[in-house]
This record gives sequence, structure tokens and C-alpha cells, in this order.
Amino acid sequence: MKVVERRRTPAEIREEYERLQREREERRLQQRTNPKGTISVGVDATDLFDRYDEEYEDVSGSGFPQIEINKMHISQSIEAPLTATDTAILSGSLSTQNGNGGGSINFALRRVTSAKGWGELEFGAGDLQGPLFGLKLFRNLTPRCFVTTNCALQFSSRGIRPGLTTVLARNLDKNTVGYLQWRWGIQSAMNTSIVRDTKTSHFTVALQLGIPHSFALISYQHKFQDDDQTRVKGSLKAGFFGTVVEYGAERKISRHSVLGAVVSIGVPQGVSLKVKLNRASQTYFFPIHLTDQLLPSAVFYATVGPLVVYFAMHRLIIKPYLRAQKEKELEKQRESAASDILQKQQEAEAAVRLMQESVRRIIEAEESKMGLIIVNAWYGKFVNDKSKKNEKVKVIDVTVPLQCLVKDSKLILTEASKAGLPGFYDPCVGEEKNLKVLYQFRGVLHQVMVLDSEALRIPKQSHRIDTDG
Repeated sequence: MKVVERRRTPAEIREEYERLQREREERRLQQRTNPKGTISVGVDATDLFDRYDEEYEDVSGSGFPQIEINKMHISQSIEAPLTATDTAILSGSLSTQNGNGGGSINFALRRVTSAKGWGELEFGAGDLQGPLFGLKLFRNLTPRCFVTTNCALQFSSRGIRPGLTTVLARNLDKNTVGYLQWRWGIQSAMNTSIVRDTKTSHFTVALQLGIPHSFALISYQHKFQDDDQTRVKGSLKAGFFGTVVEYGAERKISRHSVLGAVVSIGVPQGVSLKVKLNRASQTYFFPIHLTDQLLPSAVFYATVGPLVVYFAMHRLIIKPYLRAQKEKELEKQRESAASDILQKQQEAEAAVRLMQESVRRIIEAEESKMGLIIVNAWYGKFVNDKSKKNEKVKVIDVTVPLQCLVKDSKLILTEASKAGLPGFYDPCVGEEKNLKVLYQFRGVLHQVMVLDSEALRIPKQSHRIDTDG
């Protein structure tokens, strides 16, 4: 009897097709509009560390530190494709600082002129500044070199303020890019930088000569290869304005969210803590100014405080929330697949009954040459962790189906889900599954456990059960 893998039913194929269609439509909408937003809230917490002298402490309410929001900034932009080559971009922003604020709105039209470049016209206006006209150009000069140019005319009560920024970039090797920037007009400067980005690190070194700021910068970021995409970074920036040292970390806390914190220590800026949350294409930024001085206590609390808060939130809020979401999704999958599981179970049992005669002949042949005999095999969810002892074990006996796949004293399974094998079915939809096999070869017992999507090849000497003790 020839054994073939069970194919998906028309209903399963239709459900998979509908799910892929929904995901494709969501991605298409996201790509067409490309919404981006930023919310920045500046917090002045200097009263925690920089207190007035005792002679001022009798002022009413001065017994408690005053923490104030001294500035806010909100910006948003969306894109609207007009044709295959033209895209309209609408953006706006609002800012306020110490009770004074303003806003602006910008409209841009981008056209892709060729495979090597594009151009963009920009028009803007605001209540604090006059009209703005801008032109941006991008061009690939060679496969490894490109240039961008940004020209702007800012109209104000003081007259017309022109500006020009040109950036020349070149790929120095597979992971390294060099940049040369020239800025004239508003804050004129010459800047050169080298950026090296690899799978495990990101390194930047930059030097700027300009009016009013000249500085040198070096920064390094290490990328951990874990599921949470943890990154640790540090930088040193020194110039005419002073020196700033920054260090911090960021970590993925959910599918679409990344949380990060950076401690900034500088002269004469003092100590600040910057917290940033990226949620899809939205950014929430909270710069917290702690002190104008270099106080060890401020540095300590800025470093330890976010770690304590993060681990407390991760344990008490984030993990329970993600666990509840996962359980909710699994419950939906179980409900939708309940009748389907029963049908597949009946199909698997029918397939096992048909295999009985073939399995009897295979066992007789294997026993005659001391070959491969499947003693027991289980497939499904195994619970070995004591912390999960309240969870149910959901496994099915697949001894007969596996023995039926034995050929010439060998069993080979590919890197695919075992639920599609003849005589198998998924007893726990949406949950992590394993295949555990106890087999005999040359009269010696062997045992192995593999993940659902892991390849399996038996017999192997490493699976042998040591019975010497």
C-alpha cells in the first residue's frame, strides 16, 4: 500500500485564502497611506534634585517637588498615491513650550522620474513663520553612490531666508556607508560620517564643522539575536556646546511595539532621561529633564528607575496581557476548528484501520532482521514544566502511522508539520506540539522528542537509552 500525505480540504484552502486576502488588503492600505505620527512630551523634573535653599521652603506648597510638562510637539503625515509615479504628501505639526506655541501645515508632491531618481515640491505655512517653498531631488549616480539635494525658501517678517542642503553618500562595502553633507543658509555646516550596520551591531562616527555648532560624535549599538530584538547602545558627543554621554537600551514588547530608554549626561545640559515608544508607524517620545547639574543620585535613579519600572510592568501588565491575548486567539481557533478536529480525528482513525495489515507485515519483516520497531509514539502538547501543571496534556497515539512509514529499517520525516501525515491530526490547534518516539533497533531501546516542524531521522546512536545503571 502506497502512503501519501493527507492534503488540505477545500474548506481549509478557502479559509487560508481569505486570511491571506485580508492581510494583503491591510498591507496595501498601510503602504498606500503610509501614516506617520510623533507625539513628544517634555517633562521638567528638576525640582526632584535641584531644590531651593531652606530659607525658601516656607513657601506654600514647596514641600512637594513640582513636576511640570514644559513643552509638547505633535506631528502627523499621510501619503496619497495619485498615479504610478506621483504621490501627494500632507503633513502638519503643533508645538508649544512654556505656554507659547504654534503650528504649521505642509503639502508636497513627489514624482518618480526614473529608476534612478525622484523629485519633490513642497509648500508650507504656519502661524509663527511665513510661507515655505522647497525642492528635493534624489539621484543614483552609480550603483554604489547617490546624492540628495534640498533647496528651501522661508518667507518671514525679516525677509527671505534661503537654505540649501546637499548629501553625497557612497557604499564603502557591504555593510558600510559614508556620508558627506553640506548645509548652507540656516545653520551652515559641513558634516561627514561613516555608518556601519551589521546583523549584530550598528556603529557611527561623525564630524561636523559649522555655525553655530561644531562637534565630533561616536556611537555604538549592539543587537542581541533574541526574540525580543534587544539592543544596547552608547554614544559620546563633544563640541563647542559641551560634552554629552548617552547610554540606553530598547526592546520589543509586543508584535508592533518597541520600548526604549536613554540616559543623557552632559555639560552644561545636566542629566536627562529619554523614554521612547514606537507603535507601528507612531512614535511617542518623553524627554524628562532631571537636573542641570552632574549629580550621581540623578544618574543612579535615571539608570535604575526605568529598569525597575520595566521589569515590574513586564511581569505585572505586559506578560499577563500577551498571555491573555494568546489564550483568546487560541480559544477562537479551537471554537472554529472544533467540528473540523472531530472530522480529522475520524479520518485519521479510518486511515489507521487501513494501515493495520501493512503495519503487521512491516513489523514481521523488521523483527526478522532485528530492525526498526516503533514501540510507542505520541504527538501533541506535552507538559513537563511544573509551573504549567494546571495545563492539559493533549497527545494522540501515532505508533501505527509511524511504523507504516518505516522502510528498510529507517524512518525519515521532513521539516514540516506532522499533522498532515497519514493517521495524524492536530489535537491542539494553535499550540506548540512535539513528536515523542520510543523505538527499538538491534534489540536496544531508543527515545527521541522533536518539535512539530523539526526533521526526524531514525535510528541514531544518540537516541540510545543508557540502561547500564
